[in-house]
Amino acid sequence: MLAQAFSDLWYGFGVALEPQNLMWCLIGVFIGNMVGVLPGMGPLATISILLPLTFGIKPVGAILMLSGVFYGAQYGGAICSILLNLPCHPPHAVTCLDGFPLTKQGRGGAALGITVISSFVGASWGITEMVFLSPVLVLVALKFGPTEICSLMLLGLLAGSTLSRGSPLKGIAMTTVGLLLGIVGNDIDSGTPRFTFGVTQLYDGVEIVALALGLFGIAEFLKSVNQPSEITTAYSKVSFRDLQPSRDELRRAIPAMLRGTLIGSLCSLIPGTGPTIASFISYAAEKKISKTPDAFGTGMIEGVASPEASTHSAVQGDFIPTMSLGIPGDAVMALILGALMIQGIAPGPQLISEHPDIFWGLVASFWIGNIILVVLNVPLIGFWVKLLMIPYKYLYPSALFFVCIGVYSANNEMFQVAETIFVGLVGFVLLRLDFHPAPILLGFVLGPRFEESFRRAMLLSHGDILAFVKHPISAVFIALSAALIAGQVYLRLRDSKVSPAALRSEGKARVSPLAVEE
Repeated sequence: MLAQAFSDLWYGFGVALEPQNLMWCLIGVFIGNMVGVLPGMGPLATISILLPLTFGIKPVGAILMLSGVFYGAQYGGAICSILLNLPCHPPHAVTCLDGFPLTKQGRGGAALGITVISSFVGASWGITEMVFLSPVLVLVALKFGPTEICSLMLLGLLAGSTLSRGSPLKGIAMTTVGLLLGIVGNDIDSGTPRFTFGVTQLYDGVEIVALALGLFGIAEFLKSVNQPSEITTAYSKVSFRDLQPSRDELRRAIPAMLRGTLIGSLCSLIPGTGPTIASFISYAAEKKISKTPDAFGTGMIEGVASPEASTHSAVQGDFIPTMSLGIPGDAVMALILGALMIQGIAPGPQLISEHPDIFWGLVASFWIGNIILVVLNVPLIGFWVKLLMIPYKYLYPSALFFVCIGVYSANNEMFQVAETIFVGLVGFVLLRLDFHPAPILLGFVLGPRFEESFRRAMLLSHGDILAFVKHPISAVFIALSAALIAGQVYLRLRDSKVSPAALRSEGKARVSPLAVEE
């Protein structure tokens, strides 16, 4: 099995190093690095904008570019967090706690150097995990029937909606909306239109391009209007010599980055956790085991190394269930699955055997892309900082223009432009009401496949719903889903038992005279 894995990986390097694929990988990681620096322009919005461009690209090149945007954005986000105290994206919010204090102490370059090392170590472990774990998952998944697949998708949907940021109940509501949008159009079996309201353009369903660009292009643009943020670049000048950490910093950072890598790889195997939760868990764990926990937040190098390694390990590990099982762990992975479907490729356990060039080419490109990112980051730090000086009034209208061009070019129909604008307005309202729209995309991508598996399970069991608990593997997934719901209910009930008097006394204890004077 080990020899086969290395043989497949060697084949993957042959695919990834083809000139056109190498070009798309370079374009993807460069764009990802750039949008990682820009607040609000994260990988989700960027991949949504780039999705229509993949129509004219071969499947391997398209997936390599979109994946490069995803993991490339993590490098750029760390630069802003450490040098500018600007958490452009959620996974790097915790990096600000110790990264910016290090910058003010004149050790920002060393923090960036440790970040580059931690990122590469975490990503390399995630890629290695994908090489050896994905084929094993495929062998297991090939033994799954419709009942097991349906139960696994249910677990993925619940985990993706309840473990994401914000209220679990709102997450489930958004996932349900995504499921409903996924079944709009002609019924698979009967051909009867469903939820089209007589609009013939909806007979083929809601376009994933319009949904993604509306929710994460137009909605994010409207949210960012009239919300400029002041950026201080007083500490942003870093030379190549500054990037070299001291021996003591390396000695303290290496165990931390290894622990963060392990935590990130474990979190990536749980749908819905993703790099944000992984980075916060690794920071909390590092603080817990430290002999000087009170020093965290004042410039501890461990507080930078562990979360960054965890973030990159989780990002690369997110591809394991996505590519081997066809179950996305978050909205970005759902978009990448959508890109595969646009290319006419069915995601799932058969992907590795039917399209080895896509899977192993992608795995090999991860190493190539991460090496490119390490080389790119050092000379381009000053450029990324200057990029932040572009006023929002120029940046976001330009992005909106490309959104409209991209959605129109998908099928050359103005209806999809109107559909995107409508979805964007609804997405903006949801954001204002604190309903994060990311679970909608998860439900939308998994919805049709969930329905198809459910129908097959019911046909094979002659309508017996208890088939889901009679099959042992399916019963395990159902039990995990029930435990997930029970855990969320318990946490909600526990939080509701905190009395108002206790909250008031806690609030008084937090407000000290010094805080009032400040």
